[in-house]
Amino acid sequence: MAVQHFSPAGMLQPVPYHHVAVGTGTKHVHVSGQIARRPDGTPVAPGDLAGQTAQALRNTAVGLAGAGASFADVLRLTFYVTRWSPEKIGDLMAGLEAVADETGLGLPLPPASLIGVDHLFEPDVLVEVEATALLD
Repeated sequence: MAVQHFSPAGMLQPVPYHHVAVGTGTKHVHVSGQIARRPDGTPVAPGDLAGQTAQALRNTAVGLAGAGASFADVLRLTFYVTRWSPEKIGDLMAGLEAVADETGLGLPLPPASLIGVDHLFEPDVLVEVEATALLD
């Protein structure tokens, strides 16, 4: 496998993600920011952060699969969440957990960042997910 995830002793524990990913492959896969839209552009789960997170991760899984990758190959995830506040972590995690088995998203997650933003490109978009993967 091209990617190894781990959290060394001495780093903050427990967290819902691994602190480190080491990649040894040569094929880079970058999945652009995915949002809660169906292929025809129809919004999914308006106003629902958990539902939008789940759909954005489903779309990310489709992008990875299109490149011959899966969440097991992901070096890093980045989550952009509008008007972030710590009270939203439960909804975000509920969306992650809802699709973990369906998409093959391992928990704990690969190394991840959560970035709070004022808004995304359309007013109804609450979350956007980017992925970087590495294949042999």
